[in-house]
Amino acid sequence: MTENRPLLRPSRPFFSSGPCAKRPGWAPEGLRGALLGRSHRSPPGRAKIREALGRTRALLGLPPDYRIVLVPASDTGAVELAMWSLLGPRPVDAFVWESFGAEWVTDTVEQLKLNDTRVLRSVYGALPDLSAADPGHDIVFVWNGTTSGVRVPDGEWIASDREGLTICDATSAAFAMELPWEKLDATTFSWQKSLGGEAAHGMLVLSPRAMARLDSHAPEWPLPKIFRLKKDGKLIDGLFEDETINTPSMLAVEDYLDALGWAESIGGLKTLFARTDANFACLSQWVQKSGWTNFMAAEERFRSNTSVCLTIVDSRFAAMERSAQASTVANLTRLLEQEQIAFDIGAHRTAPPGLRIWCGPTVDAKDIASLTAWLDWAWERIRPQ
Repeated sequence: MTENRPLLRPSRPFFSSGPCAKRPGWAPEGLRGALLGRSHRSPPGRAKIREALGRTRALLGLPPDYRIVLVPASDTGAVELAMWSLLGPRPVDAFVWESFGAEWVTDTVEQLKLNDTRVLRSVYGALPDLSAADPGHDIVFVWNGTTSGVRVPDGEWIASDREGLTICDATSAAFAMELPWEKLDATTFSWQKSLGGEAAHGMLVLSPRAMARLDSHAPEWPLPKIFRLKKDGKLIDGLFEDETINTPSMLAVEDYLDALGWAESIGGLKTLFARTDANFACLSQWVQKSGWTNFMAAEERFRSNTSVCLTIVDSRFAAMERSAQASTVANLTRLLEQEQIAFDIGAHRTAPPGLRIWCGPTVDAKDIASLTAWLDWAWERIRPQ
C-alpha cells in the first residue's frame, strides 16, 4: 500500500469540525500565565475574564451597545440559555436544515412547549425558505450548518424593523465569516471552533433589544442555575463585566487568550476571514476536478467555508445501501488516520455518509493542498469495485 503515495504530507493533520485545530505554532508553554489554583472571583481572576470579554468584543467588532457574557456548557449551553431566557412573549419561527437546528426545535417544542412555533425545514444540502420569516416572530436558526455544510448567505432576509428577536447559533461562523450584528439579537459561539480554543465554555452576545427582553421578561418555566442571568428579578450586571455563572476553567481561559493573541497578531478579523477563504478555495479547486466528490450544498452561495461537507458521487458508491456507504467512508477515514494524514473528517453521524473537512482560520492552506492528494490516494484503495 506504499505505491503512488503523494510526496507531501499535511504538517498538521487536524481537520476536525470541533474541537478544531489549535492555532499554528501553539504549544503548552503558551499557557504559563494561567491563573491556576486561584479563584476566578479573585482580582486577578476577574481581570482575566474581563480581558477575554474585552478582546473578544474588539476582535469581532461588536457594536458598543451590545453586551457579551461567558456562559457554561459551550455553544450548546449558550444557545439553550438564550432560548430558555428570551423565548415566550412571541410566536417562534425555527429554521432547520441540519442536526443542530433540529435540536433547538426540540427545546422549543418539546421542552418549552411553545405551541405557537412554526418549524420551517429543508433537507441536508439546501436552505428552507428564509423569506417566510415573520418580523413579528422570534427567529431561531444556525448561521452556518456545521453538519450540512450549508450557511445563510447574508442577513437580508431578516427585517430591520422586526418586532421579534433573532437567536442565532453562530459557533462555526464567528471569527470566520461576516456576521451582520445589526440583524442579530442573541448570538452564540464557543471557543473550540474557529479560534481552536479549548471546549466547555460558551459566549453569548446580546443586542440592546435582547437585553430589554431579558430585563422585562419572566419565563413561565423554571430556569436551571446555569441559565440564570438575573437574580431577584434584576439583571446581574457583573456577568457582563468580569463575573461568571459558575466556575470556569482558568486554564481554558488562558488558552482562549492565547488564541485571541494569535488572531490579533496576524491582522485580526480580516486576516481570519482571508485564511478561511483561502482554505476553502483550495479544497474547492480539488472538488471540481476530483471526479468522485461534490459539495452537499448544491447552490454555491449557500456553501459553508468552514465546515465543508462533501458527498461521494461515484456511481458504485451511490448504488450501495446507506450502511454500506457508511462503512466505505469509515474505511477511507480510517486509512487516512492510520497514515496520520487527516483525523476526524467523516460526516457527522446524523448526515448522509460523506466527508466533512474543517477549513477555518487555524488550518493552513498548504495542509489542505497536501490533504487533497491523499484523499485521491485513499479513495483509489477503498472505492467499491
